[in-house]
Amino acid sequence: MAISLSSLRSSKSTNPPITLLYGVDGIGKTSLAAEWPDPLYLPTEGERPPSDVEMATPGTIGSLDDLFNVFGELLESKHDFKSIVIDSLDGLEPLVWRATCARLGVNSIEEPGYGRGYVEADTEWNDFLGGVAALSQAGIYVVQLAHPEIVRFDSPITDPYSRYGIKMHKRAAALLRERADVVGFLNYRISIKEKEVARQTKIAHAEGGKERQIHLNEGAGFVAKNRFGMPDSITYRKGQGFTELAKFWPAANDNGQKEAA
Repeated sequence: MAISLSSLRSSKSTNPPITLLYGVDGIGKTSLAAEWPDPLYLPTEGERPPSDVEMATPGTIGSLDDLFNVFGELLESKHDFKSIVIDSLDGLEPLVWRATCARLGVNSIEEPGYGRGYVEADTEWNDFLGGVAALSQAGIYVVQLAHPEIVRFDSPITDPYSRYGIKMHKRAAALLRERADVVGFLNYRISIKEKEVARQTKIAHAEGGKERQIHLNEGAGFVAKNRFGMPDSITYRKGQGFTELAKFWPAANDNGQKEAA
């Protein structure tokens, strides 16, 4: 079909944001994700919510096909879920590799050699991201959780330095960050202060560590982003995280789903 300038429409999306949350251990990623409206919890092997968090779940996701079957049910049948929580992306990665290996007829993602297995896995990751996009377009919030790792960043404009990133292969991590509307990094707020312990001798020590923050724009020490003009960071108080984030999001589309703000 030919494109016509006589039938223009707005490029502004009102679909629920696709969110990726990662952060240090025990900071409350799953508790925060549980604040999204009417969530369905989709855990990979070894993941579970804290004891004080209850979400509906079909059980552990054991294969990529399992996950796609859930996506299909959410898109094709009537239900009351307004959000899904995928816990975690680094737990999903081995399932993606398994599907890639089955398609290629190899036993390991390394077997094709020269990094080709990881390049081939882009096909499965793009299938996954297509499903995520379809859920968002259907008015369902998607929250993806991940664990962090400290990696070396070779900046083209500064000396190399370390920063937090998502604990996944770099190709997949870049693809998932690119397709998310919000990438939030959770960490504790810490201040470094100097204390004089002897004449002309000072030591540095950390203070704080109680206040939890969600970083929403990239900093020197971590990867983060958002598409909604959100502040660099917000303070996370349990039970108020979704409300504080959603203040900056557009209203949901007209399909009966709950509005974000």
